[in-house]
Amino acid sequence: MHSPHDPFVRVRGAREHNLRDVDVDVPRDVLAVFTGVSGSGKSSLAFGTIYAEAQRRYFESVAPYARRLIHQVGAPKVGEITGLPPAVSLQQRRSAPTSRSSVGTVTNLSNSLRMLFSRAGTYPEGAERLDSDAFSPNTAAGACPQCHGLGRVHGTTEELLVPDPSLSIREGAIAAWPGAWQGKNLRDVLDALGYDVDRPWRELPQADRDWILFTDEQPVVTVHPVRDADRIQRPYQGTYMSARRYVLKTFSDSKSQTLRAKAERFLASADCPACGGSRLRPEAMAVTFAGRTIADLAALPLSELAKSLESAAGSEAARVLAADLLARIATITELGLGYLSPVRATPTLSTGELQRLRLATQLRSGLFGVVYVLDEPSAGLHPADTESLLTVLDRLKAAGNSVFVVEHHLDVMRHADWLVDVGPDAGEHGGQVLHSGPVADLEAVTESATARFLFGRAAAGPREVRVPRGWLKVGPVTRHNLRDVTAEFPLGAFTAVTGVSGSGKSTLIGEVTEELDGVGRLVCVDQKPIGRTPRSNLATYTGLFDVARKVFAATDAARSRGFGVGRFSFNVAGGRCETCQGEGFVSVELLFLPSTYAPCPDCGGARYNPETLEVTYQGRNIAEVLDLTVEAAAEFFADTPAVARSLRTLLDVGLGYLRLGQPATELSGGEAQRIKLASELQRVRRGHTLYLLDEPTTGLHPADVEVLMRQLHGLVDGDHSVVVVEHDMAVVAGADWVIDLGPGGGDEGGRVVASGPPAVVATATGSRTAPYLARAAAGSR
Repeated sequence: MHSPHDPFVRVRGAREHNLRDVDVDVPRDVLAVFTGVSGSGKSSLAFGTIYAEAQRRYFESVAPYARRLIHQVGAPKVGEITGLPPAVSLQQRRSAPTSRSSVGTVTNLSNSLRMLFSRAGTYPEGAERLDSDAFSPNTAAGACPQCHGLGRVHGTTEELLVPDPSLSIREGAIAAWPGAWQGKNLRDVLDALGYDVDRPWRELPQADRDWILFTDEQPVVTVHPVRDADRIQRPYQGTYMSARRYVLKTFSDSKSQTLRAKAERFLASADCPACGGSRLRPEAMAVTFAGRTIADLAALPLSELAKSLESAAGSEAARVLAADLLARIATITELGLGYLSPVRATPTLSTGELQRLRLATQLRSGLFGVVYVLDEPSAGLHPADTESLLTVLDRLKAAGNSVFVVEHHLDVMRHADWLVDVGPDAGEHGGQVLHSGPVADLEAVTESATARFLFGRAAAGPREVRVPRGWLKVGPVTRHNLRDVTAEFPLGAFTAVTGVSGSGKSTLIGEVTEELDGVGRLVCVDQKPIGRTPRSNLATYTGLFDVARKVFAATDAARSRGFGVGRFSFNVAGGRCETCQGEGFVSVELLFLPSTYAPCPDCGGARYNPETLEVTYQGRNIAEVLDLTVEAAAEFFADTPAVARSLRTLLDVGLGYLRLGQPATELSGGEAQRIKLASELQRVRRGHTLYLLDEPTTGLHPADVEVLMRQLHGLVDGDHSVVVVEHDMAVVAGADWVIDLGPGGGDEGGRVVASGPPAVVATATGSRTAPYLARAAAGSR
């Protein structure tokens, strides 16, 4: 038995995901970094085991009724864990922030600011004091009644709805209307109402045009459709909906991103005329503090807001509330986010910015004796910002906490007190702890991929800089913090766009479109999930599943039974197991305990019914094929060219460890991005293609970055162009051209500080990237 004062968290028999009965001891009150190649099992150990068990134990102390209201992750597969304190998790996930979620709401700055105006604001003569809710655009008491607290109103005009007035309604003059049957129905209803649908739009009376486009009436008429010779069409009751009403309804209600994007083309967004974009009622806007309204203060960058609060004088309440705000802002600016304003909407933030905001909130909470489990906090961070992040992690540790970090950044690893290296490779070739101890001791572990990079044994030699075969001019761009910025990207080269967080990198590359001269075909490869449900998987996304099903349908056994391609899909009735509807598992509801998932009692997790599983190809049924890793499947399908090509590209981007049937929900952002890249690589490319990647190395171990860069440089050697937004200086040092934005973030950024080959940018004065790039370039010589 360990004593209650045992200074270690001791894990015994961890079997979550690919962990192989792992035993590991990690000391408390240190900065411990969990590392290893992508898919090695480090997140399964830190999050899936240690954090999941801490959360389970906490819920054991919560009343059963309350437990039912909280999302629970379930008990991890582990023998036992001792010495485990309560845990707080900060993961790289986006949740689902709405347009009402902002920097102020995430950090609780908005609450303190509202309280400041409620208790210490200057009110007009005779006005009664307002509650703090009256200063929030997210409450009925505070929201402007016209825009419901959003600050913008969406409207439309005749010019937007009818771009070509020479057309008649029947010829499609009202471009905003839907296509197919729905659009025809609206035209037929107008015809039945007595409007001329065959006259050019510009010849119709203005009163008719206004009614057709903008009426709120929804008359119902009997429509007698024109009879086609080949089918009988009966009269029906049709309801009219004006073009404006249709566009606004689609934009606000549609679940389809495509339909919403189409509707948005016909809308003009403007500041709400009632509140001027402040989102608040007039009585709240009449209250000031230090001569400014709450909307004025909330729109300031946090560094500017701090200066305004420091110079303000007032009552004791004002002093206390201002001091609280200044303390909250200080932790956020310390993390390099002083350029953000409290009103900045959460969906416009990067995942790295969002995680650092959550980290700042935790710093303010003053907890001690807990384990903080962080998921790649350096993701999306410029090396200059990583230094301030390490200062903050040290402060969390100094406050008496244990900080467990899943991380790929070499500087964070070097800064650790304790290193847990998981590997040696990914998937079924990983899941073992290769090293758990001080950082320096990892050097002796020969099978560690991490050791090769951490101790400088993997430095690549300098590369010959390519000569561009042309230039792509972007700009002048004035958007977000970019002001009249022009940039030139070389064609037939590898370009890295660099700069601190918030300097305008993503905004700049967002202006690259297929319409620009020299682009040709444009491919954007982002880190968004490849699917949102477990039914979507690696095989379905890449098209492998379609080919595999055809292979099975072509077997003699399938043909003799009359099984077509659809029989081998687990998404439709026929071949799937109906007990679990092709899911492979059933949910067991345990009320106040977390729901547990058990393999389906009928198919045992195979997803198919017994008749379908009787059909085999080369000795395996369809369920067994889906369970193969990409590596094993490449051997299995070596004689099937259509499948072999897809599998080869997945192997080339380092994803050999993934299973074909691995659900999309289990894939990281980096894995999703590499799957998209592999899908793109397997296409036969004709002509020039420009590949645009936003931080492709996020979530990747240096060994995986090496594999990915080989592929991207291969594309450039194949006469294509690649542009990446990147913080990894090793990648930037290997580029042909660098465009550095800055010098700072927010209002202090938005300019091209330097551009040229890496060697030139590394010597640029006034660039925050230059010293780090010079260091990386020196390491590659």
